[in-house]
Amino acid sequence: MNVCGYIPESINEGPGLRAVLFVSGCRHACAGCFNTDSWDFEAGEPFTEELSASILQDILDNPLLDGVTLCGGDPFFSPDECVAFVRKLRTLCPSKNVWAYTGFTFEALMRQPKLRELALLCDVIVDGKFELERRDVSLPFRGSSNQRFIDVAASMEQGLAVEYILR
Repeated sequence: MNVCGYIPESINEGPGLRAVLFVSGCRHACAGCFNTDSWDFEAGEPFTEELSASILQDILDNPLLDGVTLCGGDPFFSPDECVAFVRKLRTLCPSKNVWAYTGFTFEALMRQPKLRELALLCDVIVDGKFELERRDVSLPFRGSSNQRFIDVAASMEQGLAVEYILR
């Protein structure tokens, strides 16, 4: 897996102050995507154990962070590597919440074991492809009105996709 960016502090990819990891690679090819450079699976740099450890330490050392967001590309095209990273994150920083953006729907994630494993490590998933005809810049933390905030724990309890309500 490669990563095409890391932002140690952002307010754009979820509520509060968040560390954001941009995972390289996406096959959704959404028209109007703001980050087409991230579609290339070779973009950026290899996500080595050293880089992972450095980012995890950076997150651990920042008491102001509310959580971590996985973006891309699409992290669900690299589920094994993202699972390993989020598991370490959960161990080191259990109080941090985890968001992930994906062009897959939550329902599609639940049907594929490797994608489901990553999804279940997240607190909130912003799901659905960006749809240019439904673009809405007034929406917080998403680009088009079809994209949903999915509360993973509530969804698993109820057996269907439950939308997370921003507070």
